[in-house]
Amino acid sequence: MKIVIAGGSGFIGKKLTDVLLEKGHKIIILTRNDQRPSGNISYVKWLKEGTFPEREIKKADVFINLAGVSINNGRWNTSHQKQIYDSRMKGTDELVRVITALPEKPSVLINASAIGIYKASLTAKYTEDSEEKANNFLGKTVNDWENKAKEAEAHNVRAVLMRFGVVLGNEGGALPLMALPYKLFAGGTVGSGEQWVSWVHIKDVIRAITFAIEKDKVSGPVNVTAPSPVKMKEFGKTIGKVINRPHWLPVPPFAMKMVLGKKSSLVLEGQHVVPKVLMEEDFEFMFPSLQPALADLLKK
Repeated sequence: MKIVIAGGSGFIGKKLTDVLLEKGHKIIILTRNDQRPSGNISYVKWLKEGTFPEREIKKADVFINLAGVSINNGRWNTSHQKQIYDSRMKGTDELVRVITALPEKPSVLINASAIGIYKASLTAKYTEDSEEKANNFLGKTVNDWENKAKEAEAHNVRAVLMRFGVVLGNEGGALPLMALPYKLFAGGTVGSGEQWVSWVHIKDVIRAITFAIEKDKVSGPVNVTAPSPVKMKEFGKTIGKVINRPHWLPVPPFAMKMVLGKKSSLVLEGQHVVPKVLMEEDFEFMFPSLQPALADLLKK
């Protein structure tokens, strides 16, 4: 297939591109910079004045949107929150515009999303059918982002909204920072330790995306989390066990708030999220439980 990717240079985008190339697909990366084609990868400029990607994209089968300023960088002050929000709205709006302009539409738009759309809770279990949404910055951002992506459905394009959990990988995401204190013999429970961590291995993220491309019945929200979320205390203890380091030095909530500001909610709060759609469609996780997932990543 011919697959267009926005956000192909990010943590997930790079891994996804490698896997899609191995499968024999042709990849078009949307980029702001001039880059030369290489093998089955070509580049098309976008999001700059005078760029019209639809003039260079012919008969694309799939659009994948991973573009947006990372929520992991910065302190979530007003300026950074605006960048996070605007980058997602602007990028998705442009993709929908390009799809609208194409005479031959792709069959599917795979759009990144996040479990931050669900309200933080110690007791609730969320599936894609859950209606209660978070009334905070991240909840509003994700909700608006999904609504923007769903505009592609007006053009008979299947829209899949991949609600990523805490993605575990060595090249990005939360794991390197979460594992660092343990490697320094200073690991311990973060916050109360009772908050849920709905995690997923990067390999299963990539496999879930390719699964959603191939499964015509999959549309709308898809929780991309392992079927066995754990509480933060267990998550930390498992890191320590895997790399043979102690779990002993607690990090109280006020310390996280001092260091991270508003962004501390990412580690001090959590949601118990169940991947109902993937499970009903018989998706097989390579890493359904935490210890083997961490061993695969941290022992390399």
